[in-house]
Formats: sequence, C-alpha cells, structure tokens
Amino acid sequence: MHGKVYLVGAGPGDPELLTLRALYLLQHADAVVYDRLVSPAIMGCINPDATLHDVGKVSACKPSMQDDINDLLLSLSRTHQHVVRLKGGDPFIFGRGGEEQEYLHQHGAQVEVVPGITAATGCAAALGIPLTHRGLASSVRFITGHLRDNQGLELNWASLSDPSCTLVFYMAMANCGHIAQSLIQHGRSPHTPIALAQDATLASQRWGLGTLETLPQLVQTFSPPALLIIGQVVQLHPDYPKPITKELDALTSEPSCVLM
Repeated sequence: MHGKVYLVGAGPGDPELLTLRALYLLQHADAVVYDRLVSPAIMGCINPDATLHDVGKVSACKPSMQDDINDLLLSLSRTHQHVVRLKGGDPFIFGRGGEEQEYLHQHGAQVEVVPGITAATGCAAALGIPLTHRGLASSVRFITGHLRDNQGLELNWASLSDPSCTLVFYMAMANCGHIAQSLIQHGRSPHTPIALAQDATLASQRWGLGTLETLPQLVQTFSPPALLIIGQVVQLHPDYPKPITKELDALTSEPSCVLM
C-alpha cells in the first residue's frame, strides 16, 4: 500500500491562519517536505515523530531542483503513509503545486491539495489594505516578479496599465526597478501608491509605503522575500498621507516613502 501526498498551504506565516485541515495533517504526518517560507511557528506544529526534509530555495545558493523534489515526494509516498508537502501561502499560487501534482499523478501516487491563505491576501489584510475597493479598484491581479531560471521579466505591461486594477507582485525584489519603469512607460502614473511588505502577519512584520516613482529607493531598505502591492487601494493604509482621492493625478502631495 502506497501512502498519500498532501500539498498543504501554510499560509502567510501566522500559525493561527492555518486551516483546520492543514493543522490536522501536520499533527499526523509521518514525513514533511517543506520550503524556506514556512515560518518557525508553523514548523512547531508538525508531529515531532515525522521525518523532515528541507527543500528550501535561497537566492544565490544552489537550489533544490524541482525534479529532485518531485522524485523525493514520490519516493516518500512509497515508504510513508502521510506525506505533507508544506508550502508557504497556497500550493497553487506560484508554489509549483500544479507541477508536483501532475508528476505524482503520472506515477500513480495519491494526492490531496489543501489550500492556504496566499501571501497577497494575508499581507494585504495584515496591512489593512483592501485589494479591491469600490471607487478605487474593481479588479486585482497576482503576478510573478521573476521568471524560471532567472530569465528577464518580460510581461504584457500594457495589460497592467489599468489604474482601477490592483497589482500584487510575488518574489519581485530583484526586479522592482524594472517593474516601476515598465509600468510608468506603459501608462501607470508615477504617483501610483505602492506598498512593500515583509514578514506580514508575524511579530517581525515591517512595511514601506511610497509611489512607483520612489519604489527603486524604497526597495533598497528591504531584503527578500517581500511582497509588492501597487494601486490606489494602498492609500487606504492608515499611515498613507491623506486625503484619499479617486484620481491619483489630483493628489497635491506625494510621500517619498514611509517605513514601519
């Protein structure tokens, strides 16, 4: 009898934001394969008798290749009954959960996906920034801030120019300057509010507020990983200078940056 692999979302970091299903599986797992974005507090929820496998990927270090992770999951499913693949955020939002599920299905392994609160919604809630808001943002887009194998970030920038759409960039630290420049060149106002969030939902969380124009300077005060939120809704953060207006270009004053 082969075991089952559970692709589990750990959420943005605070263990109280785990789903009940995720917590149950962590407490009953006999093998856990985890990423570096999983917080120590959530690691503390794991069955102490489970075998732990760190496959975290760190910038500038040799990563655990995805093929190796796939093989590890398959191998563990043949020797353990309850294998948890623990991912920060949600397994299917920039977590490569789809690739792992596809590989395991192709090799006859059982898979269950347990969703988690993705970084965008977790960070936005922690900062008090609604990703959509009547009169300010009628849509939201989640976008990767880097491409596979560190290829250049070439996106359909024109499609991201709608000022009524909130943009949330994951893993964007290395490309923030390029993102700001490209959005401005394709029609976004340089005064568009932005927020950077790091360790959101944790006691160590910090954030910075500014505009597309000041983003390249602001990002220098952060270290990865951090989440980038772009759009009028950032004005709703309690520390963002008021007044709030519907038209960004009508603002009479703009912050250079606010750090917390």
